[in-house]
Amino acid sequence: MSTTSGRVVVVTGGTRGIGHGLARELLARECRVVICGRSAASVDAAVGALAAAAPGRVSGVPADVTDRASVQALWDHAVATFGRVDVWINNAGLSSPRLPLPEVPVEAVGAVVATNLVGAMNGCAVALAGLAAQPGGGWVWNMEGFGSGGQKQPGMAVYGASKRAVTYLTESLVKEAKDGPVKVGFLSPGIVATDLLVDDYDGQPEAFEKARKIFNILGDRVETVTPWLADRLLAADRNGVRVAWLTTPKAMARFMTAGFRKRDIFASGSPEIAAS
Repeated sequence: MSTTSGRVVVVTGGTRGIGHGLARELLARECRVVICGRSAASVDAAVGALAAAAPGRVSGVPADVTDRASVQALWDHAVATFGRVDVWINNAGLSSPRLPLPEVPVEAVGAVVATNLVGAMNGCAVALAGLAAQPGGGWVWNMEGFGSGGQKQPGMAVYGASKRAVTYLTESLVKEAKDGPVKVGFLSPGIVATDLLVDDYDGQPEAFEKARKIFNILGDRVETVTPWLADRLLAADRNGVRVAWLTTPKAMARFMTAGFRKRDIFASGSPEIAAS
């Protein structure tokens, strides 16, 4: 495998949110990065923004992670552009409205499961095969979320179930990858202020304001979390490692000090508040 500097990293769903933040931070660490999104327009805009600080080291193509052939085309594009892939991050994800299951539109259920779970499976299948076939192997990372650790909350049945399944998938692949040239890891960003989080409460302003209090205690902004994630995923050397930002001790400490800290992770231009 190549050294940290110059590694080729594929980030699915890299046009916005955590994926875009990870792409930006990986480029800042001298990696070469390939992103994908659901539309050519979103990919072109994201690549343009990223390339301003890293010309010649970022590329992207539209891809539908629910379609194995489309994911394979993403892999092929990365190899054709940069010669190989060292790290593959299955970040693409969708959320569903925070509603009781019978009230969640069937189309939303299908889209969330297809993107979060089938998309991760497709990414893993393509990346595991491709990485194993090249000299030096590489890494596959799957993005965890609410439900991955068994958390349960009303209105989160669809998203939580999909993320719980992704964690099972990752645990299984860790065992399959044992003693092989490819390593598999878990990325756990915690609660991050993104469109994905806010969109959960579309049409439910009162519910969002109530949840906002907790988010401002436990949550963080993309610019705070992604540098930490990038450093640790690049430094990882053990199959099955979990890179987790919001640990239980950190969460407990934040609740204990919440009365002394004023935070608004959703405010435009608010200062970053990092936590170790």
